[in-house]
Amino acid sequence: MSDTPARLLRLLSLLQTPREWPGSELAERLGVTDRTVRRDIDRLRELGYPVEATMGATGGYRLVAGAAMPPLLVDDEEAVAIAVGLRAAAGSAIAGIEEASVRALTKLEQVLPTKLRRRVRVLGTATITPGPAATPIDPELLTTLAAAITNRERVRFAYQSATGTESRRNTEPIGLVPHKHRWYLVAFDLDRSDWRIFRADRIATPHPTGARFTPRPLPASDPAAYVTGARTDWPTSTLRYRVEIQAPAHQVIGKLGEAPTDIVPRTDTTCTLEMHRDDLPEWIAHRLLELGCDFEVHEPQELADQIQKIADRARRALLPRKTKS
Repeated sequence: MSDTPARLLRLLSLLQTPREWPGSELAERLGVTDRTVRRDIDRLRELGYPVEATMGATGGYRLVAGAAMPPLLVDDEEAVAIAVGLRAAAGSAIAGIEEASVRALTKLEQVLPTKLRRRVRVLGTATITPGPAATPIDPELLTTLAAAITNRERVRFAYQSATGTESRRNTEPIGLVPHKHRWYLVAFDLDRSDWRIFRADRIATPHPTGARFTPRPLPASDPAAYVTGARTDWPTSTLRYRVEIQAPAHQVIGKLGEAPTDIVPRTDTTCTLEMHRDDLPEWIAHRLLELGCDFEVHEPQELADQIQKIADRARRALLPRKTKS
């Protein structure tokens, strides 16, 4: 094998098998001399691959753990297995590895040949991984969004609100955040000229437009902080809301508040609305009444006053009309 780059890749592929390789066997596999094998081993070491040599009749070469992870070479079957595993991990939102799974899957699928990518998708569709009770997310959707974030590329998609309203969004995405068994996309909505948090399970047909963008200043330290409500742009006149709601959290999330942490589960049948907002008492009052369950307002007084106004209006509407004498 006279092509040095191709020979080095073949040698690296052999060494990544967990065993010791005698120099003579490597030379036979590569079709070169023992001296060429030694030179190629030195080249791999210069590239950062920690190749260890042992002396003696049973000695040889093997790849050991180093200070940093070098690029790996995997065959087709191994690539498919890795990709399917990463898709399962990304879709099930396993605490601590979801974001890393999406990043790794994005990198892997970008270099997979078409035939292997097709096999990964078929296997991923047919394989069901048990996980937390949450809406399943298509890993392909996550990798599409992750690639747009990495490439700083605007992306359009269809979005369904909590009330079922369909809309088209044109966005500048800056982060995917896993939180409480759900995925959230943080993006600047160009049509609304403001930052938005989108639930990934409500996003459909994401389409990168090819238009590049420079990220705008986010009013939070990072996308995760923005999702959890740690924003830096709250107005000084912000009102603190605290309402006890007699309904499970999963029935309320998405119908009240903006960030997923605005609704705090208390028991299996109760939750609390806790958030800071400005100029929303009337809107919150109507949304609370639309929930169809009992609730108790602790603060602010402005919210209690709005609910009282609505109650008075409803009471007047139900007064019997005076009959003409």
